[in-house]
Amino acid sequence: MKSRTKEIKESVAELLELPKDIMLDLPRITLLGNLQLYIENHKGIIEYSKLKIRVNTKSGVIRITGKDLSIKTIITEEIIICGNIENVEFIG
Repeated sequence: MKSRTKEIKESVAELLELPKDIMLDLPRITLLGNLQLYIENHKGIIEYSKLKIRVNTKSGVIRITGKDLSIKTIITEEIIICGNIENVEFIG
């Protein structure tokens, strides 16, 4: 049933030309070089250290690894992560 609801939402998003990230509650990830990462539409922090940060989203976990990682900003809808970002993985 859950996948049918997702299919309907995708169809409505395409029909109305709405961004899928809004209709499907998907995260939007923007990487600026290897120095800064913006994550919009998150559900909170799971793990935080200077080497690894894991962020929860409705559709899975985003794992960021690197060196000297820090959270510059965290608000309800957005997280900004800074540092030497080496890897970004989406674990669905």
